[in-house]
Amino acid sequence: MVLSDVVRTRLDGEVGHVVLNRPHVRNAITIALADGLHDALVDLAGRARVIVVRGAGGHFCAGGDVEEVTRLGASGELRGLFDAFHRACSVVATLPVPVVAAVEGSATAGGFEFAQAADVVVVRDDALLADNHARLGQVPAGGGSQRLPRLLGAQRALTHILLGERLSGTEAVALGLAWRSAPAAGFEALVDDVVARLLRADPAATARTKALVHEGLRGSLEDGLARETEVVLEHLADPAVAERLARFRTR
Repeated sequence: MVLSDVVRTRLDGEVGHVVLNRPHVRNAITIALADGLHDALVDLAGRARVIVVRGAGGHFCAGGDVEEVTRLGASGELRGLFDAFHRACSVVATLPVPVVAAVEGSATAGGFEFAQAADVVVVRDDALLADNHARLGQVPAGGGSQRLPRLLGAQRALTHILLGERLSGTEAVALGLAWRSAPAAGFEALVDDVVARLLRADPAATARTKALVHEGLRGSLEDGLARETEVVLEHLADPAVAERLARFRTR
């Protein structure tokens, strides 16, 4: 299935694949790409159990397209680019299925910011991840000023953003910004392993866990714990879950 020329999708059994498809500019973000990414995620979430997002041509995403930023800035329509990309990043948290970012090559600026929004991130050892807005005299525009501090803490996030520090895939794993890394020869096996493990999980439990985590981040710990109890009781009341527990007890 093709939703647009710049974002290609396919459904392989229970796995949805999204490919950012502007390889000549390292999959730089335009409004069309951001809208296509959002629509692809929403579409596949209704048909797949896991979604994998990656870039064409050996790179994940190099951030905003400079020509589009310049053109929209001159016409006073630049907000549309940022709004479209924010929608694409933010929709991940609302989907009932896990979204995996499979990062190769460059994942800078907006590409790095989308990785921060993904549920699971796997990287090649030699990938390059960075918030390079400061190097260009710019301010993070795709959520990095808000998501990165939540992932790393304020001081560490500011250091990365202000210095424009470049991270390899292995360094990103060490910091907790990715789950695992692998050399080029083993990267596809790593992606396949993550997908297989996610497929073994119960879909209802996965959806409820995702919702709990993201809802909890918006409120207090006390409210989150109370909501967790409600969701667990709701989950255990599901006849299918009770049946699985019964089978487990008889083993």
